[in-house]
Amino acid sequence: MPLIPELEKPSLPPSLWAATATEEPCQAPPLTGEASAEVLVIGGGYTGLSAALHLAEQGRDVLLLDAAEPGWGASGRNGGQVIPGLKDDPEAILEHYGQDVGNRIVGTVGGAADAVFDLVRRHGIACDAVQNGWIQPAHSPQALEVATARARQWERQGVDVRLLDADQVHAMIGCQPLYHGGWLDPRGGSVQPLSYARGLARVATSHGARLHGNTRVLRLQREGAEWRAVTGSGEVRARQIILATNGYTDALWPGLRRSVVSLFSQQIATAPVPEELRARLLPGRQSVSDTRKLLWYFRLDAHGRLLMGGRGEFSDRPTLEQGKPLLAPLRKLFPELTDLPLEYSWAGRVAMTRDHLPHLHVLEEGVFAGLGFNGRGVAMGTVMGRLLAELAGGRPPEEMPYPVTPLKPIPFHGLHRPVTRMLIHYYKIFS
Repeated sequence: MPLIPELEKPSLPPSLWAATATEEPCQAPPLTGEASAEVLVIGGGYTGLSAALHLAEQGRDVLLLDAAEPGWGASGRNGGQVIPGLKDDPEAILEHYGQDVGNRIVGTVGGAADAVFDLVRRHGIACDAVQNGWIQPAHSPQALEVATARARQWERQGVDVRLLDADQVHAMIGCQPLYHGGWLDPRGGSVQPLSYARGLARVATSHGARLHGNTRVLRLQREGAEWRAVTGSGEVRARQIILATNGYTDALWPGLRRSVVSLFSQQIATAPVPEELRARLLPGRQSVSDTRKLLWYFRLDAHGRLLMGGRGEFSDRPTLEQGKPLLAPLRKLFPELTDLPLEYSWAGRVAMTRDHLPHLHVLEEGVFAGLGFNGRGVAMGTVMGRLLAELAGGRPPEEMPYPVTPLKPIPFHGLHRPVTRMLIHYYKIFS
C-alpha cells in the first residue's frame, strides 16, 4: 500500500463547538511502539467511533487511530443537524434496488436519526440533544411539489410527517415570508456535534476500545493473515481493518479517496439572540435546511445563538471575515438580527458521492470502508459505524441491511473540485 508522508500534528480548529463542548476530550495518547488488535479502526469521527463502540460491545479487541484527535474533522465541526433518510426518496430507492433490498435500505436510513438519539440516551452523552424534528421549507413552488412528494413517501412508510403551508412554516421558523410551504419530519433533531463525538469516544473507551490520537497511518501492508499498519512512531498488527476517514480520506488505500469529492461546508454563529426575540424564532427548537441547490441550513444552539450554514470558502479554518457572506441569507430571513454580532466562523469537509448515496465496501478480505454521507453524516455516519462493526463481526454482505458495493473511483476525479467551485458560484448568483 502507498506510503503516506508524515504531516504536522493538526490542532483542533476554533469553532463554536470547540468553545462550548460539554464532553471533555477523550484520553487518546499517541501510539508508540508495537501494538496488536483484532480490529484496527482508522479514523476517529462518528463512523470510526461508532464502529469502535459497537465492536467493543461485541467483546472484540479494537484499537482506533486518528491523525489528530477524536472529533477533529467534520464530526466536530458540522451543523449538528440529525436528519433521517438520504438525498434519494424512499420510492426512488425501492425502484432502483427492488422491494427486498430497497426496504432494508429505507428502514436503515429512515431509522438513522433514532439510532443517534438512542445512543445518546442509552449512554448518557451530554451533547445538548434535542429531537423536536427537522423542517424542510421549500424555496419555490416547484420545490414545494418535490418536498410534498417526499413527505408523502415517508408517510407511506409509517412516519408521522406534518405537511406545512407557507404560514405554518413561517410561524414555526419565525422568519420572513420567503418560503412556499414545506414539511416537518419528527424523527430529526440536533446535537452539539463535538460533544457527541467526544461522548462516543468516552463510551467506546469505557467498553474497552483503545483510542490513540495524533497517530497518522502511513502505510498498510498485508503479512499473512494479518495487516500491519505503520505509523510515524509505531505499528499495529490486526486481522481486520476499518477505514472510516470520509471527507478526510487520503491515499492510504488505492482509489478510496477518488470515490468521493470532498467539499467544505461553512457555518457562522451569532451572539445569543435576545430573549424577547427568542420566543418566536424557532420556538420549537427544530433544525431547518431548505431546498435550494446551495441549501441554507440553520438552527439555534443551546445558548440561543443562531447558526447559519452553507457552502463556503475552500478552507479548514475560515476567518470571521470569510464567514460574512453567510450573513446575507441570515439577515434576509431574520432582518431583526441585522445588528447581532457575528461570534464564530468555521468549516468542515463533506464527502459527496456520484450517486448521492453513502458507500459501504469490502475492499479486500478483512478490510472494510464506509464513507460518502453527502451532508447527512451525524445520523448516517453513526449508522455506518454499526454496519461496519457487523461486517467485521462476520455478517455476510448479502444479509446486510445496507448494500455492500464495489469500490468505484469517480472518472476524471481531479476535475470535480474546480467544476464544483464554478457551480457553487453559479448557484450563489442565480438561485
